[in-house]
Amino acid sequence: MNAPGSNPRHTVTASAAHRQHPCTVRLEWGLDGARTVTSGADLAVVVDVLSFSTCVSVALDRGAAVFPFPWKDIRAEEFAAQHHARLAGPRNGGGLSLSPAGFRAAESLGRVVLPSPNGSALCHELAHDVPLVAAVCLRNAGATADWVAANLPPDAVIAVIAAGERWPDGTLRPAVEDQIGAGAFIAGLAAAGKGGYEAEVGRHGYSPEALAAAAVFEAAEPRLREMLHGCASGLELSGAGYGEDVDIAAELDDSDAVALLVDGMFSQARAA
Repeated sequence: MNAPGSNPRHTVTASAAHRQHPCTVRLEWGLDGARTVTSGADLAVVVDVLSFSTCVSVALDRGAAVFPFPWKDIRAEEFAAQHHARLAGPRNGGGLSLSPAGFRAAESLGRVVLPSPNGSALCHELAHDVPLVAAVCLRNAGATADWVAANLPPDAVIAVIAAGERWPDGTLRPAVEDQIGAGAFIAGLAAAGKGGYEAEVGRHGYSPEALAAAAVFEAAEPRLREMLHGCASGLELSGAGYGEDVDIAAELDDSDAVALLVDGMFSQARAA
């Protein structure tokens, strides 16, 4: 059975207005939002700060390769065996898991399959529909923005997807840490010279949704660690004993490793 809300055959009917055309930098939430704004996109940027994208960033810093996969079940075990990779488990399982601190502390990593129902599932799904997928967190937001500005054409369409979390019934719970992380990347695009940030709304620049995320990041940046620890997801992790994961997620621009999904595997590119 698929993880709640992750059925790849489920679709929503979206109007043309929901697609954020003709803006070249767009933002939406979750898989349904991703399917809506990735039409014609050159790059999908998946933001899951707590904690998939942060795990990927830490792993790449350590020379590892990461395979995204939606489910932690027999399918994930078969997928890991097929790719000669280690399968990460649940946080309380005692081994490698969806924990940035665990990735940082592991003696060796190599090739890792890292399932999650949000960021990992999004990356796995979008790889079928978008030419290029990147995993972005606060640690590599600036480096990824620099890479985009240096390597993609000025008119490239960038679809930023805030992964969010899930309510107990499986529906999407927008998560402020992902809006902050998405905003860090979008603000970085503007700083790196990706045109249109100040352009008239709706004319090939940044969509209002993207501009709003950048504004949220700019408001949060002066007390970023406090914001991450105080948000619902941060409180949940700290309360379960994983406060170090939140600290690592708050390491703004500590990494220059750009996480690009190539042939189903996140490998490392460097910002120009």
